Amino acid sequence: MATTSEDVWRILAELATAQKETDLLLKEVSQQQKENAQQLKETDKQLKETDLLLKEVSQQQKENAQQQKETERRQQETDRQLKELGRQIGGLGAKFGSFTEGLALPSMETILRQRFGMEVISPSVRVSKNGQHLEIDVLAYTNGELNTAYIVEVKSHAREESITQLKSILQRFRSFFPEHKDKKLYGILASVDLSNELREKILQEGFYVARIHDQVFELDIPDNFQPRPY
Repeated sequence: MATTSEDVWRILAELATAQKETDLLLKEVSQQQKENAQQLKETDKQLKETDLLLKEVSQQQKENAQQQKETERRQQETDRQLKELGRQIGGLGAKFGSFTEGLALPSMETILRQRFGMEVISPSVRVSKNGQHLEIDVLAYTNGELNTAYIVEVKSHAREESITQLKSILQRFRSFFPEHKDKKLYGILASVDLSNELREKILQEGFYVARIHDQVFELDIPDNFQPRPY
């Protein structure tokens, strides 16, 4: 079958149409490639930003961990210093208490012997009996006609609980010292620092009050004071 000129023109027209469609498809493919390339760039940028953020987070975590370690170290050092300070304060309090008792003894011994006629005066008496313990700063007593005992509680700074403490010692005394059960028993609270209000409360309990004056303890009681025996 012979090809006519019409067939040639028809084929050329189809080829031109196909070429246009191919060109259009290539343009679409090219556009899609550009869009894909742009998306890849954006994705790569996001990945880089994410990686940078992760590095920053990791660095921050490391810094936080270091700060936590430093905080713990400082806390441990603070705890150690507080314990040391507590130990020093406790030691200072014990030294001051011993100093106060040592200061009180000579003048209290004079009062107990000359004012009250005591024969035996013993500082720092500690006794244990049936698992119980009793500590007395100064114990003084005499037998014979007087048959009396005095308990002196020495405080650097007297407080209301000092009255309770002295009262407890007096109440428990005879169970620890049955040999003195028939003696009249009196209490004396000697203090370096003592408010006038607390002095009145001590006197109302029937206890003698002794205060320091010119580095010597002296009785501080009214003329009409009547001690309460236990």
